[in-house]
Amino acid sequence: MSADLAEVRGLHDFWAGMTGHAPPQPLDMPQRVMLDALGLGIGQAMAQFGTRPDWESFAAWITQMLGEPDRQAIARYHAWLDGAPPPAETAERLAAINAAPPVLDAADLAHWDEHGYVVLRGAATPEQASEAAALLHGLVGATPDDPESWYGRDVNSIMVEHFQAPVLTAIHARERIHKAYAQLYGTADLWLQIDRMSFNPPVRARAPGLGQRLHWDASLVTPIPLFIQGILYLTDTSPDQGALELVPGFHRRMESWLADLGDIDPRSVDLGAEAITVGANAGDMILWHQALPHGASPNRAARPRLAHYLTMYSPEILPQADWR
Repeated sequence: MSADLAEVRGLHDFWAGMTGHAPPQPLDMPQRVMLDALGLGIGQAMAQFGTRPDWESFAAWITQMLGEPDRQAIARYHAWLDGAPPPAETAERLAAINAAPPVLDAADLAHWDEHGYVVLRGAATPEQASEAAALLHGLVGATPDDPESWYGRDVNSIMVEHFQAPVLTAIHARERIHKAYAQLYGTADLWLQIDRMSFNPPVRARAPGLGQRLHWDASLVTPIPLFIQGILYLTDTSPDQGALELVPGFHRRMESWLADLGDIDPRSVDLGAEAITVGANAGDMILWHQALPHGASPNRAARPRLAHYLTMYSPEILPQADWR
């Protein structure tokens, strides 16, 4: 297996830089695409380097986590590195997504343009949402009807570092999700970002809200490129149940707002009075423009919020090199 992984261009260099066998390099777009092609989360991979594994151990860990590499995904990654078209099978799949009927209608697209977010109904099937919720309950040691079990994790975050499972793979393959992203980006030639799950229990005295309030995950150096983030609710989620919180329409005025701030740190400005929370049903997904301040609101309902982060992106839309 390690011989197959050795053929993944950039993987050995990535390992070498992270373990001191070569000068370290910042995570760049080719490395990000490589990890997504393999099916590895960035944080998941980084966590392995704490033990400074040798190459064989690192390759064995990848094999244990993922099994055989997806040769079609790796061939597509190599083609992208070379500036070549994707392999024929991948090209056919992407063309089929582009040609598929829209899943976001005119009202959805108008809402996206005006507010910078949209709710994709039925992104996952009810059965998939239920199975993923059961997986998440098991990961955190929680029982749905036992509130005491919701607080067993000794953590300070709602994030659950779990990236691979058959039900997640099935959700990731949903044409409906891919088509929604394709409509918003204008192309189906997108990559899936391997991301985490989230368990946000109700706030109580000895378990204050763990959600991260309004923030941006991007540099605020303008122009801010289009990058679309997504969260999939695994259970019915009311607006007061730790739902996604965001400032609608902020993408339309962000550049002028930043210019008016002068020397004020934009990340220190409290925009909470302008924020709304977005509830939706199990299997629904919220997609939002990265320019919107967003976060997980405090859960003031009676049950946890269970979710999975699910984002698609184009590696041609490069993030800002400078961070503000």
